[in-house]
Amino acid sequence: MMSILQQLEEDSIDIIREVAGQFDDPGLLFSGGKDSITLLHLAQKAFAPATIPFPLVHIDTGHNFPETIELRDKLVATHGLRLIVGSVQNDIDAGNVIEEKGRHASRNSLQTTTLLNTIEENKFDACMGGARRDEEKARAKERVFSVRDDFGQWNEKLQRPELFDMLNGMIHNGENVRVFPISNWTELDVWHYIRQEKLEIPAIYYAHEREVFKRDNQWMPVSDYVQVAEKDERIHTSVRFRTVGDMSCTAAVLSEASELDTIIDEIGDSNFSERGARMDDKRSEAAMEERKKVGYF
Repeated sequence: MMSILQQLEEDSIDIIREVAGQFDDPGLLFSGGKDSITLLHLAQKAFAPATIPFPLVHIDTGHNFPETIELRDKLVATHGLRLIVGSVQNDIDAGNVIEEKGRHASRNSLQTTTLLNTIEENKFDACMGGARRDEEKARAKERVFSVRDDFGQWNEKLQRPELFDMLNGMIHNGENVRVFPISNWTELDVWHYIRQEKLEIPAIYYAHEREVFKRDNQWMPVSDYVQVAEKDERIHTSVRFRTVGDMSCTAAVLSEASELDTIIDEIGDSNFSERGARMDDKRSEAAMEERKKVGYF
């Protein structure tokens, strides 16, 4: 009898193979976080011993954690992968987007324009991502094959039923599909899989000493990309990150969990989602839904 992880792995591999079979120019959206690393590992299993038949696509805000970029480049070099990088900074320089100002400024929302431009420039008809339904309510109702119109936007009228695991990738010229092969996984499933498969993930997921400051009851990392006010409390302490995004919008959690077993125990005892540490999700009650509709993921 299959374990839960074995069933999840098999289902995800089937979805990835469906993408390769149904689409001409797919890509794998890769942030360097635990979910996209899991997705990459599944893709490698799906096509082993061959190299995966599509590129990794990283939308680079320029405000990344250095640890994620280092591991991204290591994985690309080790496995001979093709990497396409879309630069938010290039879109800022070209006047395509306007950078936010102020203490709460973030480049996270600017990624949408860069993502859509990258999709158009490379003629991707499908982009796989590591989003999961348990992360956030806007993602909870998402299809595995999520159809986007020719402006890259999500429209509920374009979504198809997915009965009996049947996935319909037929699209009109100009449309594209976002695909979520690990949609049915939970955060704990991902961590158990990382332990089982001995996957390397960025060091920031493990407890480490870092200077942080408190803002809106969240511990934000001190960096060149974040404005720290004089009134903000700054401390050096042991923290780790449950999710990886821009340094300007990703909060740490106080933690001593420096090994996979203790991280899994800590998450099992937690009463809030990993997205609770993403400041961009707190801008409004429907922040994620609004970004999804304009093409964020």
